[in-house]
Amino acid sequence: MYSLTPRHERRLLWLLALTQFTIIMDFMVMMPLGPQVMSAFHIAPAAFATAVSAYSWCSGLSGLFAATYIDRFDRRRLLLTIYALFALSNLACALASSFALLLVARAFAGITGGVLGSVIMAIVGDVIPVQRRGAATGTIMTAFSLAAIAGVPAGVLLGAQFGWAAPFFLLVALSLLVWGAGAQLVPSLREHLQRRQPPLAEVLPELWRLLTNPRHMNAFALTFMMMIAHMLVIPFIAPMLVANHGVAPKQLSWLYMAGGAGTFFTSRLVGRFADRFGSQRVFRCAVLLSFVPVLFVTHLPAIPYFALLLFFLCFIVTMNGRMVPMQALLTTVPEPTRRGAFLSANSALQALGTGCGAWLGGLMLGTSADGRIVGFGTVGWVAVAVAFAAVLWVSRVKAAPREAAMATPASAAPNPNGIGANIAGKT
Repeated sequence: MYSLTPRHERRLLWLLALTQFTIIMDFMVMMPLGPQVMSAFHIAPAAFATAVSAYSWCSGLSGLFAATYIDRFDRRRLLLTIYALFALSNLACALASSFALLLVARAFAGITGGVLGSVIMAIVGDVIPVQRRGAATGTIMTAFSLAAIAGVPAGVLLGAQFGWAAPFFLLVALSLLVWGAGAQLVPSLREHLQRRQPPLAEVLPELWRLLTNPRHMNAFALTFMMMIAHMLVIPFIAPMLVANHGVAPKQLSWLYMAGGAGTFFTSRLVGRFADRFGSQRVFRCAVLLSFVPVLFVTHLPAIPYFALLLFFLCFIVTMNGRMVPMQALLTTVPEPTRRGAFLSANSALQALGTGCGAWLGGLMLGTSADGRIVGFGTVGWVAVAVAFAAVLWVSRVKAAPREAAMATPASAAPNPNGIGANIAGKT
């Protein structure tokens, strides 16, 4: 475990949160831009879902491949290199002149984003003691709130004013600033390199053992189910509001800002609840609570915009609230010596689930003769059914023996985030 001063630790955590912010904004901004992208390239909801899925599928595959090399490099060097490529991918998105080129650029962005998430969580595990990693998870996940409060609304406003490509130019500028700060704040993290690194001939068999470990497979299944449940609904809310309820694209920014403001304050609170009451218990409560807003948004009646604003806040808070304890729980599953590789594989499954959820949601939707999106109610019921299956499944997700022993007595389920893993390590 590395020893940082409290000030350095706080600054590093918030820097990692800002890094995650740009990654999340890159993915999230496509959803409220959906009406403009569909109009600019003359595509249907199913094709738009493909654009969302292209990012996620490439992110998942690159994250899975990262499990073979993530623990072979200094965390700092790997973070800065991949993040520079991430900035280039956003420039490519902004300059895309056709839907085909946009798909290629989104795939490139997914390749870089898939690795970055694992590196960030591995750094957290390297520098944060196990007893405080639940709260650290909440801090990192405030990136979602920051993206919703500032990033996505700014992107929507820029897109409405200057065209759909403007938010991606903004992301390029932000990424350059964050990269510069990272070059100053992220320390060299090489302790995991002192362990034996396997030759290439051992990597794939060890990756197979990592993926087929029964404890890991239960965690991967939970991740996959929850991301499908999430993405069946979320990508299509903005197109539905514009097409079915006449919400102006500029007004979407206030909805995301309200939701982000709520999650900014609740993410860390939910993380503390997970530390105190156990991640599984908090996860179950959060998922069951989320069913009401999911079914409401997918069967949305005609309501005033102010009421929609308040409801969207509740929707985003509950959806984000179920992810914090799940992420904290999942990081307890592997042995510390394999956590980097496990997080890469889990990030891959998360992205693949995201892509599958968006793709399946798009297949269930259609467009009526008057331009309205139809089939969203069915999507809502399927999303609730998948999430309920996850509630039943979560009891199968078990912490590694060493992680359970290191947990504080008040926590029924410990909440670490990734430490670097040797993929050749034995379970």
